[in-house]
Amino acid sequence: MSEQQAGSRIRVEALGSPSGSQSQEQAAQWAQRLDLPLEDVDADFALQVTDDGLQLQQLSDDAPGPVRVDFVEGAVAHRRLFGGGSGQMIAKAVGIQPGVRPSVLDATAGLGKDAFVLASLGCQMSLIERQPIIAALLEDGLNRGRQDREVGSIISQMRLLTGNSIELIRGWEGEPPQVIYLDPMFPHREKTALVKKEMRLFRPLVGDDMDAPALLEAALALATHRVVVKRPRKAPCIEGPKPGYALDGKSSRYDIYPKKALKSV
Repeated sequence: MSEQQAGSRIRVEALGSPSGSQSQEQAAQWAQRLDLPLEDVDADFALQVTDDGLQLQQLSDDAPGPVRVDFVEGAVAHRRLFGGGSGQMIAKAVGIQPGVRPSVLDATAGLGKDAFVLASLGCQMSLIERQPIIAALLEDGLNRGRQDREVGSIISQMRLLTGNSIELIRGWEGEPPQVIYLDPMFPHREKTALVKKEMRLFRPLVGDDMDAPALLEAALALATHRVVVKRPRKAPCIEGPKPGYALDGKSSRYDIYPKKALKSV
């Protein structure tokens, strides 16, 4: 996601138990770390410290509800239990097959949903999120998930990096990932479309990913076996080299840029 905050103003606030000072202390720590104010009556968003974790709330009358990362319950847990396992299209796209669980870098991690699916299927995951507020939500969700008996082992396979994806990929140290997965924010022109709550919330905050071609170029230089790009089904390919093939779903597709065959160890 984009580093820009599109002129949005954000404050940090504590919504935890009134009697507890821990929420206030955590709010102060996040405010200092993210260089955000604790008080701003004109803020467009509030990063809220609650008893259930960190959440982001847009401050307008018609705003959707708050967004937070939860790997233990809700939609992500349902997908882990009933989502189709290795038969899911994303699993096929990154090359999961019997005896093959590639190492994957999700360079546009967002709220970590796709990365969590791949980690739950046995992939070692590195995640990059460059928008600091979203990275904070993701970090908080990973920390809470790590404490859960069932989910903790999956979270242990997920490593979060915060920063500019292109710079981190170009300066990558250590063993390169076999697969790099990209899901850049696509310019949204369909005004009547029903957009997911997270996207409605994030778009005014982060804007569109206008540097997707440079990100694809960097990914192709680093990945040892393939690059996978998730796109809206009817959207054009990212500018640059053409994908080798694509997997089409109902609303999205996966453009595959193969470099070398993935083989079982």
